[in-house]
Amino acid sequence: MLLTVSKRLEFSASRRLFVKEWSDAENLAAFGPETSARYGTGRNYVAYFVFSGAVDPKTGMLMNISEIKERVGQVLHEGFDHKFLNEDNPAFASVPPTAENVARELFVAVAPLFKNGQAKLVACHLSESDDRSATFYENGIAEANYWFDFSAARQTMSPQLTGVENEKLFGAAASPFGHGHNYRTKLTFRGRDAALRRPPDEHQQISRCLTSLRRELDHKNLNREVPGLTNRPMTTETLARYIHTRAAETLPIERVRLHERSDFFAEYWKGGHFFLGLRAPFSAAHCLHSEELTAEQNVALYGKCNNARGHGHLYLTEATVGGAFDERSGTLMDFDSLQAGIAVALDPWQNKHLELEMEEFTSRPSTGENIVESLWPRFDSRLDGRLVRLRLWETANNRFTLRKA
Repeated sequence: MLLTVSKRLEFSASRRLFVKEWSDAENLAAFGPETSARYGTGRNYVAYFVFSGAVDPKTGMLMNISEIKERVGQVLHEGFDHKFLNEDNPAFASVPPTAENVARELFVAVAPLFKNGQAKLVACHLSESDDRSATFYENGIAEANYWFDFSAARQTMSPQLTGVENEKLFGAAASPFGHGHNYRTKLTFRGRDAALRRPPDEHQQISRCLTSLRRELDHKNLNREVPGLTNRPMTTETLARYIHTRAAETLPIERVRLHERSDFFAEYWKGGHFFLGLRAPFSAAHCLHSEELTAEQNVALYGKCNNARGHGHLYLTEATVGGAFDERSGTLMDFDSLQAGIAVALDPWQNKHLELEMEEFTSRPSTGENIVESLWPRFDSRLDGRLVRLRLWETANNRFTLRKA
């Protein structure tokens, strides 16, 4: 199992996407109309710094997450926040400040600050807009993400199942009158040191792909008006695979994530791998305290979270399942079973004080690291042993993830 802790931080900056050695036409093809912003155009960036390592059993922490904010905040202040990146940060004197390159430079600048600790930086994820993000990993791999939206109607069903089987498996969604979703789709491209220098026509290639997909799917009845989907199982899983297949005709795509609603998604990865993810909240109170530390040490380590009267969070979980895909039904897992399994797993935790009412924390602190570790077997046992990743948001800024290695 692999545990990671992520800290979310924000900064604002301006930048120009431009390569001096290229012509105006080449820059336009690579970066789009923003390349004409001679004095820079701006973004409100959101960065996630992802750490991994061993949890200290005494404190229940991988690391003191407040140290991330303190140390990384200085890096952001000096080189990124409220800067014109092309001129104020030497890293972008020779490479354009694309999302991938900014994520890479953030990683390079931050990683040495934690090299002597029990946790190390393993990834930096950067979102520059609702439609564009990137991730840089410690092994030198970078990912570029592009999002697009479309609205469509469908009947969730499989022509390989009987009417009774479809109704049993898909319920009201199998109605022949159909229903609709506002879909949100992420296309991910992956490579080593990706986009340190971009191919001259990358923007045009990806724009054409997204435009083509949107034109093919938007405001369509997917069962009847999209030739590639007729007479096939119509599920979120198969639609994600179809989008991947269409994109792969022109681009080296790694994976597709398809949200049919904000809390539920299907993923299809190159090589034939399917995943389903569902988010669910729970409310709980707790007080961070370790019996192995003195009162003074507890206050110094946990700060205001050591309040003896407790405090609380509206926690958010995200369970992702994998496993065998059923081609006949077009499903990885029955959605109702996924939803019910998560609800049953979380029910004992709802509206509880974790230290006072949950046996998992009678002898260890209820840190995010320990909570996600304690939730894993509860989720996995209710999801047929198919859990591959479990995420826990304590707040919008602090995320804890446990995944199968």
